[in-house]
Amino acid sequence: MNIFKVNGKFNIGDLIISILIALGGGMVIGIITASSDKQYLNLSKPILSPPSWIFPIVWIILYLLMAIAAYRVYQLEKQGININNALLFYSIQLVLNFLWPLIFFKLRLYGLAFIELVVLFIFIIITFIKFLKVDRVSGILIAPYILWVTYAGVLNFFIWMMNEM
Repeated sequence: MNIFKVNGKFNIGDLIISILIALGGGMVIGIITASSDKQYLNLSKPILSPPSWIFPIVWIILYLLMAIAAYRVYQLEKQGININNALLFYSIQLVLNFLWPLIFFKLRLYGLAFIELVVLFIFIIITFIKFLKVDRVSGILIAPYILWVTYAGVLNFFIWMMNEM
């Protein structure tokens, strides 16, 4: 099975654009928050916190999976299939995704970051369901993102509790 072919068709240009949007946005946010490594090291964190070098690796993988999923759904839309606003919800969750590190690292508002992450999680779930309904593969590609954001939410909550009290 070729995950890049949708109904037998492949469009390299659309795939590249989808990757550039997700990965490019993530890289911009990564550059903006690059100085936050020291801040993360100095936070009180729960035992289950990963080392800071894990985050860029995980996010690159997740952004690529998200981009491929969005590409697949977009190809269906181009073929005239009703995707029921799936890409709208994908876009909203992506903006929320890019917003979270700014709230957490730049503004250091851990409680607000947690609330924003809950809203992000809701939009990811909606995106997952919408993607799954129109293209099973796209939904499956979003699943690791759900797991990671769940884990990130737990970390965010405990960091908030451990550093605000």
